[in-house]
This record gives sequence, structure tokens and C-alpha cells, in this order.
Amino acid sequence: MRPMEGYVEYQRREFCHDIKCPIQSLLNNEVEKSPEYEEIRAICASHCIHTAYEFHHWSMGKGYLIVRPDQK
Repeated sequence: MRPMEGYVEYQRREFCHDIKCPIQSLLNNEVEKSPEYEEIRAICASHCIHTAYEFHHWSMGKGYLIVRPDQK
């Protein structure tokens, strides 16, 4: 799905980079898809140190909108 005209989509890990997440910093030091990278990435997938509440308020502060198509 393409972004709505005049809008941009959230970029993968934009929140993590912006808040300077220490786990993201570790990922930045590894080669993507390497065993070390995947091990660190598993922390994000299963045990993220940040909350949905934090992400939601960060995204609102950045002007992001959550949209979906009408389900008639």
C-alpha cells in the first residue's frame, strides 16, 4: 500500500533511532542478518525495553496518524 498523498510512512526503527535506544545502538554495530544481529534483534521482538505507550506518544508528537481503509 502506498502512503496517502502528502504523507510519509513510518520508517522501520525510526522511533528506536530517535530515542537513542541502547539495543538499537547495538544493532547498528552489527552486519544486518548476521547471527549476532539476529540475536540482538530478538531482544526487540520479544523483550522490547520500551512500551507501546511511549511509542504512541512519540508518534503523536511527530505528527503520525494511524489510518486504515474503510471496511464496508
